[in-house]
Order: sequence, then structure tokens, then C-alpha cells
Amino acid sequence: MAISKSVNNKKQHCYISVPSEIINSLSSTSLQSLVVSPKKAAAASRTIVFSRARILKNPRIWFLLLFLCGFFGMLKMWYNFDPFSPYPCGNIEKRDDSSLISDGFLSSVVKLEEKVEEKSDFWEQPDGLGYKPCLDFSAEYKKTSVEILKDRTKYLVVVVSGGMNQQRNQIVDAVVIARILGATLVVPILQVNVIWGDESEFSDIFDVEHFKRTLADDVRIISSLPSNHLMSRPVEEKHTPLHVSPQWIRSRYLKRMRREGVLLLRGLDSRLSKDLPSDLQKLRCKVAFHALRFASPIFELGNKLTERMRSKGPYLALHLRMEKDVWVRTGCLPGLSSKYDEIIRNERKLRPELLTSRSNMTSHDRKLAGLCPLNAVEVTRLLKALRAPKNARIFWAGGNPLGGKEALVPLTKEYPHFYNKEDLALPGELEPFANKASIMAALDYIVSENSDVFMPSHGGNMGHAIQGHRAYAGHKKTITPNKRQMLSYFLNPSLPEAEFNRIIFDLHRDSMGQPAIRTSKAGRDVTKYPIPECMRNNSMVQQSL
Repeated sequence: MAISKSVNNKKQHCYISVPSEIINSLSSTSLQSLVVSPKKAAAASRTIVFSRARILKNPRIWFLLLFLCGFFGMLKMWYNFDPFSPYPCGNIEKRDDSSLISDGFLSSVVKLEEKVEEKSDFWEQPDGLGYKPCLDFSAEYKKTSVEILKDRTKYLVVVVSGGMNQQRNQIVDAVVIARILGATLVVPILQVNVIWGDESEFSDIFDVEHFKRTLADDVRIISSLPSNHLMSRPVEEKHTPLHVSPQWIRSRYLKRMRREGVLLLRGLDSRLSKDLPSDLQKLRCKVAFHALRFASPIFELGNKLTERMRSKGPYLALHLRMEKDVWVRTGCLPGLSSKYDEIIRNERKLRPELLTSRSNMTSHDRKLAGLCPLNAVEVTRLLKALRAPKNARIFWAGGNPLGGKEALVPLTKEYPHFYNKEDLALPGELEPFANKASIMAALDYIVSENSDVFMPSHGGNMGHAIQGHRAYAGHKKTITPNKRQMLSYFLNPSLPEAEFNRIIFDLHRDSMGQPAIRTSKAGRDVTKYPIPECMRNNSMVQQSL
């Protein structure tokens, strides 16, 4: 949060520290020339006073001073802007960064002196085109909020399922549905994850009080149902259709909710439409980018791991989707050996319900269609084509790959500075989170979101969430592998490496996290594409005037 700076009338003294080597390099004659006799000093003093009087009477000097004050004031306002403040676009409190100036400057100098990076344009960031977060809710939305926050007759209870990022998406929609119904939201219940056996509750992963406080002007949120509703039988809905509209929500639930008082919803994944009125889209962004802050123990450890990655320069975060269940669910083969391919085929035969879609396609057809995760060989070739330097530091997020560390050898051989959270953590740091898959995923999320460059080997909830978060933070470089167009070149062994690299590089020129307008394609999630509802630039502001 921004902190206002107190102002006092005491004189502020500035000192310039001169290294001893510079002082020693000055000759005694040079030092002697700096000494002025008392008489000369007195004469010089009278001359300076007279010159100052003439300068102060010059109107041009006053105009220049006023211009400089205004210019530096604008700079201060600009650099104090916080995209993740709970109220972007509103009145932003001023922050005292004076204590950070010296440390930040010195640390940057130290980093420049200590690290010798291989020259590469790989770390260059995309042009954000001036887009900044802007959640300017309409007057009608604010007026309606007053009545919604007073209501004590309707309560919404939601049970969210899946992994941490899937749960996150459902929590976002739970808040929006509560707003649509004008209901009080009970802090969402996290269903025990049947795959990983994770019994984490909402407060184990997210900061509950921050969640309530940030959304206090939008939706009333309580930790548990009032005692007079505990014995009531809630209306339970398990089969909400996909992509329903706010009108459908109201017509389906509002009357029943008023009668029973409590509505229980399960399985919210993709149930609410991605194309909502502007105010509700802004609310989605407010929940995803502001309200859902990780609990303090996770947040602090995630930042420590980030600092350890960044201690020797910029780093790339890779989200690798090479786990056994991913290969089974996507209908793809890992390409490690015939042994592992057979393991996946057998698992898929035993549990055909795990194959998520398009069961009539062969694994080869799926690969050519861009529906398969990239394996370690393909990720390595892609990074080389995109000019990632060999000494690049890489953080890899995700579960243990099928085939273990051997599956990662092509990557680690080419890029030896390769780490995950277990490599970065000190002894005992991860012990409190043992067998907590959602918390481990949250740590991966923090280090990946803070990286200089991020790239997922496949889509999925985490890749989409981080893409949106990085866009909202100023369009930090995010590489989206163009699998559908590039894989035919990967499968062409006669293509010279130099030509392959040129083609792959050209294919990804516009896939580096540049601003993308959500409304150019219906059905896009605003938390992945926050423009135009949640971000604006100067041209958009001028058009609205």
C-alpha cells in the first residue's frame, strides 16, 4: 500500500560519496588549487550575492523553476502508480520511496558489476502500448452496491474443486454470481482434491481478510453462515449448464433463493459466461488480480524463492506439463521411449473417461493440431530458436515428469542453470507444505509470475492465469508457443538448423505477450485478456471523453 510522506521544515543535506581511489588519484597540486584565500573568498561572496539578486529578478528563471517543479511532480505521480492497488484508476495515495532510492540504486550498481550476461535480446520486454489497469465502475454499479451490501436475506455457499488454479477461477466466478444475485457470499469451501489428497482450506492458500476487505464495496463476504441459517436446507444445484448469462442465473435461482434463504452451488468451472457486462468483467479482474492474494506464509516463501532466482540476473520460468496424468488426459504420447508410450496407452484404456475431448483423433493428429504438451526436446529447440542464451537461468514449475529427471536431460544439457522450488528452498522450508499440492502450485505461481520471461509448454489454468496476471502487470514478456504452425517444422529432419531457427523465430514475433484485445474474439476470459474492460491507454481515454 502507498504511504503518505510527512513533510518537515528542517533543512535536508545531500552528500556525495567519492570513492577513496578517486581522492588518492588527485595530485597535491590539484588539491591545493581548491583552497581559496580569505580575501578572494570574500570578494567572490559579494559577486555571488549580486549575481543571485539579478537572477531572482529574471522572470524567465521563475518560469523555468515552475516548469521543472511541475515536470518532476508528474514523474513522481507516474512512478508511484500501483497496478495492484485495490482501487486502480481512483485516488492513489502517495508513497514514500525515499528509503528505497539508495538501496535500489546501489543494488543495481552491484548487479551490473557482478554479473556478466551473455548478450541477448531474449530478455527484451514487449511494447505495452501504454496500457495500465483501470477498474472504473459505473455510477449505476456503485448505486446498486448500496442495496446489495445491506441485504441479509440471501446467502450463497459454493464448493470449488480441482487444482489450485482451477479453484481460483471458480472463486472468481463465485464472487460475480453473488453480485448478480445480490447475495452475501460465504467464504468458498475447497473440496478435498481426490487426485493429490490435498485437504487445504481457503485460509491455508489465500489471505481471507484481504479477500473480504478488497471486495467490501462489491459483495458482502462472511466466514460462515449465521446461526439462524445453519439448520435450513439449502437449495442445491449440481448441474448448471456451461456459459450461462446473468439473466439465466437470476431467472433460475433468485426466486428459490428468496424462499429458502441459502443457495449451494457446486462445480462452477466454466459455468458462467465469459462475455459479461463491463462492470461484471471489471469485478472479475478485481477478484483475480487484487482480492486473491496468497496467504502470508506462501507469499513470503514465494518471494524468497524469487529473489534467489533473480540474485544472479534475469530468469525464465517454464511451466512444464509433462506429468503422467497430463499425457493421459490430452491423448498424447510423451515420446520418451516405447516403454513409456505403452504405459500411457494402457492407462488410457483402463480409464477412457480421463480423455478430455476429441477421442476419435490419434495421438499423431493431436500433436499436429497443437493439442499436445511440448516435451523436453521440443522445448529446448524452441528456446534455442528464440535465442535464449545458454547461460539463461531457468525456473521450472509443474509436477514430476513421467520418466523422472531423465525426461529433462535434453533441457538440462543445453541449459544447465535449471532449478525448481526444491532446488531453491533451504532445508526445512518446504516441510510445512508437504503433501499440499495446492500450496506447492501457489509457490510455482509466484515465482513464475515474477519472472522476466514466462513460457508454458501447454495451455491449462495456470498458464492462462499467469498470462493474464503478467498482462495486467504491464505486459511482461510471455511466450505462447505457436504449436499448430511450428510442429510440422519440428517433424522435418531435412530442414537445416539455421533455417529452422529463423522460421520458428519469425512465427513467434507476435506471441511475446504484446497487448491483445479481448473483444476481438468472443468467449475469451477477461482474466487472461484484460483489455479493454480492465486496462486502458491514453488513446482509449481520449475516445471516451
